[in-house]
Amino acid sequence: MEASKKRSILFITGAFVGNNCWDEWISYFCAKGYTCSAPPWPHKDASPAELRSRQPDPDIASIRLAPLTDYYAELANRFTEKPILIGHSIGGLMVQLLLQRDLGTAGVAIHPVAPQGLLTFELSFYKSTWHPLGLFTDSDESYLMSFEDWQYIFTNGMPYEAQREAYDKFVVPESKKVSRDGLTEAAHIDFAKYHPPLLITSGSTDHIIPASLNHTNYLKYKVSRSITDYKEFDGRNHFVLGQPTWREDAE
Repeated sequence: MEASKKRSILFITGAFVGNNCWDEWISYFCAKGYTCSAPPWPHKDASPAELRSRQPDPDIASIRLAPLTDYYAELANRFTEKPILIGHSIGGLMVQLLLQRDLGTAGVAIHPVAPQGLLTFELSFYKSTWHPLGLFTDSDESYLMSFEDWQYIFTNGMPYEAQREAYDKFVVPESKKVSRDGLTEAAHIDFAKYHPPLLITSGSTDHIIPASLNHTNYLKYKVSRSITDYKEFDGRNHFVLGQPTWREDAE
C-alpha cells in the first residue's frame, strides 16, 4: 500500500481480555505508517490486574452487545476518513456489524464470534462456552475466567509458563450478558447486504471458535456481491493475537 493511501485502524477488543492485547499489533502497524487506536470497552479503562481486583464488578456485568457496538460505531464516526476495522472474537463480530452499517473502509474479523443463527456441532465449542455464558448463574454478576478454563479456551497447546504469563497480563472480568447477546438479534447479520471488503480469519486449533464455524460464517456471504475473503491459519488457538506467530498473521 502506498504511503499516501495509508489509513487509520480501529482495533476492537474481544471478550475476557483487556485492550492491551493489541499493544504489539499497534506498534507493528504504526511503524508502517498507520494511525492506530484500540480503545477499551466501557468500564474497562484500567489494567487487567486492577479490573480483576474489582471482581465481581456490576458495571462490567451490565455490558450488552448492542450498546457496545454503538459505542464502537461512535468511535468509528469520529475518524476524518472511515477507518480499517480489525477485531478479535466478539470484536470480530462487531467488525461485521459495523461494516454492515458502512462504518469502515474495510474490515478484518479475527476468529470472530459467529453471527446470530450460526452454530457448530464441535464439542470444544460447547465445552468452551458453558462457563462464560453462565446460563444457570446470576447475569448481574461479572464472570472471571479461571486459569484452567483459560488454558483450554484460549491458550491450548502452549507451554504452561506462557499460559500463566498471558493470563496474568491480559485476563479481565466479563459480562455474561454480552456473551449471551451473541445468540440474539443484536448479533444479526444481513449477509445479502452490501458491505466494504471483509477478511475472516480462523485458527486450526481454536477451541471456542472452531475454524469450521468461521468458514460457515464466510460462506454465508456468498449471496452478497461484496468482497469477502477467508484464511485459516495452521496452529492458531484463540490467543492468536499473542501467539509467537502473531506477526505473520498481521502481515
